[in-house]
Amino acid sequence: MSEPTTMQDRRKELETLLRQFKDHPERDWSKERERASVLSKMLAEHDRAQG
Repeated sequence: MSEPTTMQDRRKELETLLRQFKDHPERDWSKERERASVLSKMLAEHDRAQG
């Protein structure tokens, strides 16, 4: 059984994606950029809700 995903897990995933985009700009990151966008919005909403 897997553990639930935390906001910290999502932050780490986003940081990893952003680092990969920077390190390898030559690659097609279309799907990953969509995921990064979703994560950014999710984290921003969470941060706003936390005050």
